[in-house]
Amino acid sequence: MASSTVENYLKAILHLEGPSGSTTVGEIAKDLGVTPGTVTIMMKQLGEQGLVNYQPRKSLCLMPSGRKAALKVVRRHRLIELFLVQIMKFDWSEVHEEAEILEHVVSDRLLGQIDKMLGEPTHDPHGDPIPDRDGNLAIVHATSLAEVEAGEYRVVRVSDDNSDLLGWLDENGLTIGKKFALTHPNQAAGVLEIDRGSGDNIQLGVHVAEQVYVESLNS
Repeated sequence: MASSTVENYLKAILHLEGPSGSTTVGEIAKDLGVTPGTVTIMMKQLGEQGLVNYQPRKSLCLMPSGRKAALKVVRRHRLIELFLVQIMKFDWSEVHEEAEILEHVVSDRLLGQIDKMLGEPTHDPHGDPIPDRDGNLAIVHATSLAEVEAGEYRVVRVSDDNSDLLGWLDENGLTIGKKFALTHPNQAAGVLEIDRGSGDNIQLGVHVAEQVYVESLNS
């Protein structure tokens, strides 16, 4: 198993590559909270190991072996999050940081048993897809709530980076699978109003809506 530092770098690159399929030393440094010089040293090492396609002062990307390793870490992380919520009864706002630690120490054998216990799930508690054993990762077709027009929607994914945000969403019933109507989208004013049913309306700021991803229920 690779070191936790290497795994964190590979996972960060996978996350940052996005649709473009590449990222930069600066983006990785910002994401991990380290200096560009530190990232450069690590990229040289990962390049020598065949995990990253790295050339100085150019964009970089994961090689097939690096992507496979990164997806294994993501699979561990998301299965652990679901295990902590469903079996250990943690709140969904508490599990991200715990999984950040456990993802580096759980064995493949134990992870396999966790997967079976959970019924081979496809998504974690926050709606993110769980890579399968072969490293296949499903695409979530969802749009940020901050970018949609008035209409009916269902929550399919939320960002798990902010535990306070997750707590607020839980308190206000905006959890995975929740259906609601966006009645007054006013992005210019920075406020959106949603109806959770029977006129039960709440307002949320655009900065919150940007971290909630939905699918349309409009025919």
